[in-house]
Amino acid sequence: MAGESSSFHLLDERIQRFIWQQGWEDLREAQELAVPLILPADQDVIIAAATAAGKTEAAFLPALTNLLHGSGEGLIVYISPLKALINDQFGRLDRLCEALDIKVWPWHGDITSGVKARFLKKPEGVLLITPESLEAMLCNRGTSIAAVFKEARFFVVDELHAFIGSERGKQLQSLMHRIDRAAGRRIPRIGLSATLGDMSLAGKFLRPGGAPALVESTSSGVEIKILVKGYEEPTAIKQVDGQEPDPVSPAQIAAHLFKVLRGSNNLVFPNSRREVERYTHILNELCEREQVPNEFWPHHGSLSKEIRSETEAALKQKERPATAICTNTLELGIDIGAVKSVGQIGPPPSVASLRQRLGRSGRREGEPAILRGYAVEDARSGLTSLKDRLRLDTLQMVAMISLLLEGWFEPPQVAGTHFSTLIQQLLSVIAQNGGASAKELFTLLCAPGSPFAGITSGEFLELLRHLGTKELILQESSGVLLHGPLGEKFVNHYTFYAAFASDEEFRIVAGGRTLGTLPVSQMLTAGQRILFAGKTWRVEEVDDAQKTIFVTRASGGVPPLFSGGPGRTHTRVRQRLRELLRGQEVPAFLDVTARKFLREARDEYERLDLDNKVTLDQGNEVMLLTWLGDAANEALACLFMRRGFTAMAAGPGVEVHKKAGGVQEVLDALGDFAVEDVPDLDFLLADAKNLAREKWDWALPDGLLRKAYASQYLDLAEAADWVKAVGQAQAGL
Repeated sequence: MAGESSSFHLLDERIQRFIWQQGWEDLREAQELAVPLILPADQDVIIAAATAAGKTEAAFLPALTNLLHGSGEGLIVYISPLKALINDQFGRLDRLCEALDIKVWPWHGDITSGVKARFLKKPEGVLLITPESLEAMLCNRGTSIAAVFKEARFFVVDELHAFIGSERGKQLQSLMHRIDRAAGRRIPRIGLSATLGDMSLAGKFLRPGGAPALVESTSSGVEIKILVKGYEEPTAIKQVDGQEPDPVSPAQIAAHLFKVLRGSNNLVFPNSRREVERYTHILNELCEREQVPNEFWPHHGSLSKEIRSETEAALKQKERPATAICTNTLELGIDIGAVKSVGQIGPPPSVASLRQRLGRSGRREGEPAILRGYAVEDARSGLTSLKDRLRLDTLQMVAMISLLLEGWFEPPQVAGTHFSTLIQQLLSVIAQNGGASAKELFTLLCAPGSPFAGITSGEFLELLRHLGTKELILQESSGVLLHGPLGEKFVNHYTFYAAFASDEEFRIVAGGRTLGTLPVSQMLTAGQRILFAGKTWRVEEVDDAQKTIFVTRASGGVPPLFSGGPGRTHTRVRQRLRELLRGQEVPAFLDVTARKFLREARDEYERLDLDNKVTLDQGNEVMLLTWLGDAANEALACLFMRRGFTAMAAGPGVEVHKKAGGVQEVLDALGDFAVEDVPDLDFLLADAKNLAREKWDWALPDGLLRKAYASQYLDLAEAADWVKAVGQAQAGL
């Protein structure tokens, strides 16, 4: 190593000795590139590399060297999205730091107050912490924050992609910015990630207005093996005692999983907590029936910490094989050891998510990363939806896999206004400082280069006035803002420290009877149709406060495309899907049934002449085929709703309910949109329900709530471009 590596010689001798003792033959590419950039502690750095490429060491080897060159004094703050990751990193770093005589301090809800008190008495070494614990520290130790972080040398943000575009990410930006201000200097930030769609956007996230040095390691060199199996769900199944029978395909998929996964460690991702429970139950029953030890364990956010820990422990231990049936809770870098393969049931939430999941496989030297996809389609009947006719679930999975193999994944979403988190940060700063003026708050949080820099002074003052009416804040005669009665109650409760709302699903209620729950990622209005439990329902009312959708059965018509789903789809995925429908090539990773689905989809696409059509007459509805992502489709649906139509984003387009003028009236409206200015948000979203998605959205004035929703969920520019390109031509037909 000494002869080949230029970066190895830059590290402290004690770290060099540790590396030799570990038997490392050389530094990884990411480590080699990162060491000279991080060592001087004079700039921000992003390290993007494949999973298990040594990103943690790429950050800590030079950062610890920097500490040691300063006589071992100073502080490195490692920020993780998960407590479990902190526990993992503690185990990894403690061995190294013990040899260096540097303290490692894990800090989260399970750590005793004694450990925290010892750190605060002498804050140096490595602090491992979550954003929520950092928030609590700023709220509760406001006057001492400058002293705690006086010697901070680096912020190291792990799993950077998990923060970008989220309320929690905006909170983290704000916390690091506030600590910089308290310390009176810019503390260098190091971002670690395996999944970044656009490095420049990631850089803007790491420090708004900044320009970090970039380390991109492309040398994963891991072979990828992929198989997509198709399963056709029969439709002509009779009810038993008035109850819908269980679908057939989960048992078939579980039987295949049982056959191919037993004897090795694996991860299987269905697309909901409900499906995790279903597949775990079937697989446990198969183990009992075959009289073999259970190897299948559940893992999702609704399970207790103890059950999740049991699953993680089963994956880590070497004596017996284990497979976790999980949601995205096991996407991130929790140390669960090497897994042989990853199973994906149904299309994944995104290409980035699929990449992250597949990155858990193929970590052992010489082993391939293995992906098994399971595509389920309903058998065709006399009244089949466009989704089933075009086999859209299968096509979407294939489209996502093909983009993954090309190295594309969704760029980070950085356009959100995040008013919800601004409310939390306002209350937090007031707690930290014992009060603050409106000018001080705006300068700290919304000035150029700060986390909420896009928010105007007018919007800020409107927000403050509204928070006053909600009793979250009040103003003294001196002008200082303090917590109001409700604000004090919230800030003094431990749940305040989290910027994000816990995942909630809407209850579906028909005739006073709860049918179940459904994740809803787009707005709903009365008159729209949704698919639930295999039936079509008409939305009568949306109760935001109670998270309830009241529905009645919709008679006749083609089933709608909207049925909830695992995520919001990007335009690039839809366009790739259409390319697959237009093409002739058959991916080699499809099995016989999946190939049949692709062939049927292409035949139907050609039969319906969808290459030359923008509209598809579906009886009571017109399907506008845009082949755009959900954000643009939802924006286009808003335009139609403001013209008195009932419309909603639906798969590859927008479903519009016909009025008296039929299809032509829809086309005429499209032509009008092409020459009109895009209406303002107050008009566009006037009747929209369930816009409150984030934790503090309930405290926003209506106008700012609409702006917040539009900034994250609508792409008006892309919708307008499509309308201009297509609308005038179609209206003239």
